[in-house]
Amino acid sequence: MEWFTAPEYWQARLVFQRGLAVVYLLGFLGAALQFRALIGEHGMLPAPRFLRRVSPRRTPSLFHLHYSDRFFAGVAWAGVALAAALVAGVTDLVPLWAAMALWAVLWGLYLSIVNIGQVWYSFGWESLLLETGFLAIFLGNDTVAPPLLVLLLARWLLFRVEFGAGLIKMRGDPCWRDLTCLYYHHETQPMPGPLSWFFHHLPRPLHRVEVAANHVAQLVVPFGLFTPQPVASIAAALIIVTQLWLVLSGNFAWLNWLTILLAVTALDAWVFGPLPIPEARTLPEPPLWFVGAVLVLTVATVGMSYWPVRNMCSRNQRMNTSFNPYHLVNTYGAFGSIDRVRNEVVIEGTADARISDETVWREYEFKGKPGDPRRWPRQFAPYHLRLDWLMWFAAISPRYAASWLLPFVVRLLQNDPATLRLLRRCPFPDTPPRYIRARLYEYHYTSPRELRRDRTCWRRELVDDYLPPLTLHQARGFA
Repeated sequence: MEWFTAPEYWQARLVFQRGLAVVYLLGFLGAALQFRALIGEHGMLPAPRFLRRVSPRRTPSLFHLHYSDRFFAGVAWAGVALAAALVAGVTDLVPLWAAMALWAVLWGLYLSIVNIGQVWYSFGWESLLLETGFLAIFLGNDTVAPPLLVLLLARWLLFRVEFGAGLIKMRGDPCWRDLTCLYYHHETQPMPGPLSWFFHHLPRPLHRVEVAANHVAQLVVPFGLFTPQPVASIAAALIIVTQLWLVLSGNFAWLNWLTILLAVTALDAWVFGPLPIPEARTLPEPPLWFVGAVLVLTVATVGMSYWPVRNMCSRNQRMNTSFNPYHLVNTYGAFGSIDRVRNEVVIEGTADARISDETVWREYEFKGKPGDPRRWPRQFAPYHLRLDWLMWFAAISPRYAASWLLPFVVRLLQNDPATLRLLRRCPFPDTPPRYIRARLYEYHYTSPRELRRDRTCWRRELVDDYLPPLTLHQARGFA
């Protein structure tokens, strides 16, 4: 079946599947380590309460059958173990049907988590991981050559990720059209990385070149994915280079890495050089049931593509939207608008029994989000710090934090161990504070001169109070 198989993409499938398994592993690991404070039985947004409000049809999830923190932990750690097995190549040691079943189980477990994750799992890369993971089910293993149709579906997914992001920028903030968005973005992005300060201080003409190059990479290059080789490989390589630039400039969880892996599926054999590839004549014909499954997947994807295509063509284009509860054939996009100023919510506590002008307030430190101006940002991506990301949204507008911020404060006032594990440092390790308050600060990168003089990455200025001082009793009353 020469029309069905593409043995020249053998190495591309190998790299794609192993890399995707690593991303899955990080996703499940993050769920296992963070869920108790976020959606556990005693978390800020408890999953049992959410499950009572929604139907299995609207949010298909294994947890509709049963939920307990122990069961969730078992699912998450099972996902870690299975993903690690896939990284090690277990799917190439079993029959084709078993390999597909392993990928399907991994997808189903992660779907179960995402669909009860509420606001903590509302990011576009969750849907991207699920859609990418669903395609991986049908890519086969070492017993068959990669199916050409699935490779094309992966390119179609990559096209929607890139072209959708490019369109939302051109339709959104004017700074994308006048090429000035990167004057601000490296400073105001959700979670800066260790090199973000240096990217921000690049010459402004180079920032304009960056934006123009981004437009080319997202609005022009993706069309090359559907051209003959070697043009398709060149287009994929350009996308990979662009994504690696983004990896260096910030922390965007696994969004960039999934995009890179999708681009890998368009790389021809000549790109991988010495990696071995079997000759087409040595490979058995794919079983008819496998061909039928791939054809059904292709027809279904083409039909379901109506919704993301309509969205991309709309003047009211939406970013990162799923049109079905299985997160398949979604629409994507990022940073349709850029903040000009960075605000940060700083959480402080005190052990004083009464508030006065002499009260000493001590600051809680988060792992990833900016806090202490002297602390340099760190690299966390592709691992996802969910609380830190939501704190960035909370600084933009309190409505983003309406459902979870006060429950978060309650748990800080209780020194809840699961919640404190999400933080870098708690200033009250032994006894909970009496009061918690939140203040809003405006942050700016220091200048090169200030960096040399003070060894600080940030300078900040108080804007206003965000939450007044609250006791445990008061916080519970408001929550």
